[in-house]
Amino acid sequence: MPLRLVMMGTGEFALPMFRGLGETEHDVVGLFTQPDRIGRGHHQHVNLMKESALERGIPVFQPERVNKSESLDDLRSLEADLFVVAAYGQILSDELLSIPPHGAINLHASLLPRHRGAAPVHYSILSGDEQTGVTIFQIEPKLDAGPILGVVRTPIGSQETSGELEKRLAELSVPLTTTVIDQLDTGTARRLPQDTSQATLAPRMKKSLGLIDWTKTSAKVDCHVRAMQPWPSPYTFLRISDNRSLRLKVLAVGRYDVSSDADPGTVVVADGARLVAKTGDGAVELIRLQPEGKRIMDAAEFLRGHTVTQGDRFDVV
Repeated sequence: MPLRLVMMGTGEFALPMFRGLGETEHDVVGLFTQPDRIGRGHHQHVNLMKESALERGIPVFQPERVNKSESLDDLRSLEADLFVVAAYGQILSDELLSIPPHGAINLHASLLPRHRGAAPVHYSILSGDEQTGVTIFQIEPKLDAGPILGVVRTPIGSQETSGELEKRLAELSVPLTTTVIDQLDTGTARRLPQDTSQATLAPRMKKSLGLIDWTKTSAKVDCHVRAMQPWPSPYTFLRISDNRSLRLKVLAVGRYDVSSDADPGTVVVADGARLVAKTGDGAVELIRLQPEGKRIMDAAEFLRGHTVTQGDRFDVV
């Protein structure tokens, strides 16, 4: 018998799964999503989840606090069998979780119990993980700690950024979610307890975390550059020979073999075509850059417009 579902989500990560639910026999009876926000330039942020729901005639609810009594009353009125949650952005109370007979399930962008928290994709790349995936688990009061209902694994590409990986994981979540919901409907779902001894935390990103630490190894600098895209953006400050400081986004780096005993952050090659910085264990070539207020460019173009010499320095943390 088809289940009545309430979707709870906001971000683009949840969108493919939300659309996928519309292709199943189950009935999506409501969407709970974050209130409309005003972004930079006083433009209203486009909520793609909301747009998708309205196109399909699905009722939309946007409470500031979903655990308030009026929101709980709205949830009860929908008579859902299951709440499906992804990137919602609000903590769900015990009272809320007790409303549907099947409780609530959550889509999480890591291989739980690794990387519990708000930024699992960032930390998967930042940690140098070779693989990641999506996990669906039964929601319990403790953060991302409920029993696992389904998992899909995938390798992380050597040049993949957080933004690229998140989009790929979102698409992988669609068949997994529908399978788990079908299993809950038929009573065949299997619940695997998480091994809490293997849990790691992936707290919310802050803008300051984008600053590159050149004392790290070349591998960790590369992971950092990819993990911080598209936000909070990997950046550094270049102190050039006339003592000016230039803020740069560093959008792609590559390993570079050079023999140097210079301090980390020192420019060891600036030959007109290449810009190479010393790291904690070697060096990396800066392949794609964006000076503050300028467009993205390669190193050769950057060097044509800026005088950089060997011995100039990037700030270290």
